[in-house]
Amino acid sequence: MPGRIIATAAAPASVDTSIQGRGRVIMKGFATALCFVLASLSLPSSAAPAAGTATAANYVELGDYLRGEAEIEAWYEALYRLRDNFDQICGDTFCEGDYSNIQALRLRCSVDSASGLVGRCLWSFAASNEEIDPATGAIRVDAKVWKCRLPLVRGTSAQALLAAWAGERPLYAALPGTTKSAYEGLSDCL
Repeated sequence: MPGRIIATAAAPASVDTSIQGRGRVIMKGFATALCFVLASLSLPSSAAPAAGTATAANYVELGDYLRGEAEIEAWYEALYRLRDNFDQICGDTFCEGDYSNIQALRLRCSVDSASGLVGRCLWSFAASNEEIDPATGAIRVDAKVWKCRLPLVRGTSAQALLAAWAGERPLYAALPGTTKSAYEGLSDCL
């Protein structure tokens, strides 16, 4: 064929040149290429955003966002008081019925590290109900976990949330920009 250059090379002695061997080499090459493609899809792009476009948010836990000693202390005080408020009311509200031992696990809030705006707050709870089989002594456990999203409005700042939760009864305090409290969010969840 004129104008076409075809390059060939002799296979090294260690390469299997049979049809089956060439198929393995092709499949290995295909698998390697596929791995590179999949890896490149999962890696974050290092290119800077185009002019005029917003940068992607980078969320961190609220406790990791706070900088000053007073803010950090206010956050831990709010966590303590929220849990304490829950424990005080649980027996008369949420902890009735099959799950009488509901425990507040962890409250986590995500915050955009650049803007300081809260993405969401999620409070986890767990409980169990155990029954003993009188004939065998076996114990059947019915465990339950709740993931309760607090009713925050878009644009709530970390500092506004801390200010709302300052005081003795943060569970009942109106969340910034709304008339709803964390208690009302739990009522919709538990």
